[in-house]
Amino acid sequence: MSNSLIYRLDWVLIMIYLLLVTFGIINVYSATFNEFSGDSGIFDFSYLVGKQLFFLLISILSGIIILGINIKFFEHFASLSYLISILLLAGLFVLGKTVSGATSWYNLGGVSLQPSELSKIGTALMIASYISKFQSDLRKVKTLLRTSLYLFIPILLIVLQPDPGSALVFSAFFFPLFREGLSLNFLIIFVISLFLFLISLSFEFTTSIAIIGIIILFTFFILKRLSNKIRVWPFILAFVVSVGFSFSVDYIFNNLFEQRHRDRINIVIGKEVDSRGIGYNINQSKIAIGSGGLIGKGFLKGTQTKGDFVPEQQTDYIFSTVGEEWGFLGGLFVIIMFSFLILRILKRAEKQNSKFRRVFSYAVAGLIFIHFFVNIGMSVGIVPTIGIPLPFISYGGSNLLAFSLMIFIHLNFDANRLNEW
Repeated sequence: MSNSLIYRLDWVLIMIYLLLVTFGIINVYSATFNEFSGDSGIFDFSYLVGKQLFFLLISILSGIIILGINIKFFEHFASLSYLISILLLAGLFVLGKTVSGATSWYNLGGVSLQPSELSKIGTALMIASYISKFQSDLRKVKTLLRTSLYLFIPILLIVLQPDPGSALVFSAFFFPLFREGLSLNFLIIFVISLFLFLISLSFEFTTSIAIIGIIILFTFFILKRLSNKIRVWPFILAFVVSVGFSFSVDYIFNNLFEQRHRDRINIVIGKEVDSRGIGYNINQSKIAIGSGGLIGKGFLKGTQTKGDFVPEQQTDYIFSTVGEEWGFLGGLFVIIMFSFLILRILKRAEKQNSKFRRVFSYAVAGLIFIHFFVNIGMSVGIVPTIGIPLPFISYGGSNLLAFSLMIFIHLNFDANRLNEW
């Protein structure tokens, strides 16, 4: 690595990354402390924190190599990286290992590899390559359909594992697509559909229709007061479509969602209270976070954590360890660091003179945001449990490796944004 490259690197971003992964190792160690014997150390590969340190070392070494690669390499081999990621996902149906009902891992000796994590890199490179190389216009149907196909293939393969939580993360690719010209109407339709879905699940059909009708009627009268050009028929059509959608929600919910997903959604929206069954994880997580107070109980002093009351605390519920042992201030530190990380990536992406590199960086920021929002939302009970880790902090070698590689690719792009080599 040349001295000139070292000076061009975004050291603010690197420091945020190092703070997050270090804090992650500390919390994984705390969450898995009970598994240690008296003569074992954190570098023992037979323990989870040892494996996490191993993947961190691999991530940093791989990142250093990435920083020395010609930036044109990533654009030229975007299609190949996408194809490899698709083949790895498809190969799971033959060679994959099934854990908790999902065939999502390859067993490589003492470690497991989750291709859905690495597929995010291949998909991000492919989307960036297609949108930039062919001067594609996302307002055109052809471009929109082809981009959707690139997203649909990995999503389908992940859903079939089945791992709907990991598939949901691919919604992050709307961030770069909106940045590059995708109509905001798609976002509006998505938000309205989600709202109707939740309303329809939370209330009886007749009550849901009444709520929807009142909202549409109220909106009509407000807009009518602002402009006399507002017509009635679009609102009538909106009401009819909403009724049809609401009527279909029950079928979709009961036939397309697995029972465990239905139970978790019902708990979040308040239709069920099950603090000893399916809602046990969320309940214990909220107890752990709430017991931390302002400054926390202290490192290795969390009673919920040490008592193993929170299942999967080192992965899906790592934020409960943060909340219990580091308190409100520790949780705030994590939120601030992730906010700075995402905003920093977006700020530097806007300085890119290459559309390919800008789209990729926006995809990285979007993926980090979705993971960050959903994971913390799961821990505090506002999002159903769908198995999404917190990047850089949760235990999981594949997730740590994938997000680290994305960060280092972005760093390479940023350091060489004025240098085409």
